[in-house]
Amino acid sequence: MANFAKPDAPRFSVDVYQNEYLPEGGREVNAIVTVTATGGGTIGKGPGTAVPGRRPSAAVAVMVDCSGSMDYPPTKMRHARDATAAAVDTLRDGTHFAVIGGTHVAIEVYPGGGRLAVAGPDTREEAKRALRRLSAGGGTAIGTWLRLADRLLASADATLRHGILLTDGRNEHESPDDLRAALDACAGRFTCDARGVGTDWEVKEVTGIASALLGTADIVADPAGLAADFTRMMETAMDKEVADVALRVWTPVGTAIRFVKQVAPTVADLTGRRAEAGPRAGDYPTGSWGDESRDYHLCVEVPPAGLGREMLAARVSLVVPQPDGTAQNLGAQGLVRAVWTDDMTASTAISPQVAHYTGQAELAQVIKQGLDLRKVGDFDGATAKLGRAVQLASASGNADTAKLLAKVVDVVDAATGTVRLKTRVAEADEMTLETRSTKTVRVKK
Repeated sequence: MANFAKPDAPRFSVDVYQNEYLPEGGREVNAIVTVTATGGGTIGKGPGTAVPGRRPSAAVAVMVDCSGSMDYPPTKMRHARDATAAAVDTLRDGTHFAVIGGTHVAIEVYPGGGRLAVAGPDTREEAKRALRRLSAGGGTAIGTWLRLADRLLASADATLRHGILLTDGRNEHESPDDLRAALDACAGRFTCDARGVGTDWEVKEVTGIASALLGTADIVADPAGLAADFTRMMETAMDKEVADVALRVWTPVGTAIRFVKQVAPTVADLTGRRAEAGPRAGDYPTGSWGDESRDYHLCVEVPPAGLGREMLAARVSLVVPQPDGTAQNLGAQGLVRAVWTDDMTASTAISPQVAHYTGQAELAQVIKQGLDLRKVGDFDGATAKLGRAVQLASASGNADTAKLLAKVVDVVDAATGTVRLKTRVAEADEMTLETRSTKTVRVKK
């Protein structure tokens, strides 16, 4: 473990869990890298910007679906207004913020004029008065909401930029390519939490937005729960202390990275998001951090070596990339090793951390596969996949996912994964399982 920090700066630590022993000819090295951040100050976007005792500057844009479907039932729009007002009340004084109304176009609800307001007693009340005028009507083009949020957030000299997006329907008034282009344009510029309210929205769209912008996704099946959810989201956003942290992975000559995945608290594949960072090094974005801990699964392929040889397979550190192409090193690093041995007991042992998270990643995958098969009428295939999911959830102690699965299948034997598909499943239960399928439980170390 390595743990370094300057005074008054957030402290990051890195722990590596692996079985470093390989059999003769072995080439695949797996490790779980646990990154933990604890508060203690702020870190900014350049030299000398850490300010002891003061939180970093923040800018937030709340995007509220105002399409025509938000009037069905009429209470949905009222709950959305109340939830946005609750989020505004949760803003820390001095936070830059804006509220956007989203239909087939994006409208500046507050403050308007292409600018952001600064949170304080007066601006909070003004924002809530503006929210009362929100009404439903029009279509849905989420990419336009995100692009407006990006323009507004970029106008603030803020360290942390964050969005909250609420939708109740499918993105029917722009093409999937338009939404993807908007996400590509916004990626790395701000993080975004996405929520679907009710059951008429598309899970893959909402989870795709959150994944691209390194935020969270969830369902709020009952609109009455929006205010509590928005408050929690905003509290979490206000607790962030460091923005744009990247996992920097260096590997020696002859070594190749097979994948880098976040595996806790949710599963997210970061492999394709690599940004080159010098000779044999790449940065994998992790978003903003508060006081929290996350786990990453690193898999590298090393060149074969003789028995008794050992090598450094990878070095993992944490950095904040700077606009000028340099990077601020956060001081924590972990080492992944490879040692070749003829001790069969040592080389065939599986790290419990690696085994646990391999199962958690498979759990997320088979849930999605099972639900997709169920939707197209392949009930035998769906039963097999969801049975495997029940087995994995039971073995890993993922009680929350097990409860969600039990609303979609009747569990005969969890240990063997023997299940029967339920003939009737509430749409909200199926969508909740799909939306939360990537949530994992931490390994018991």
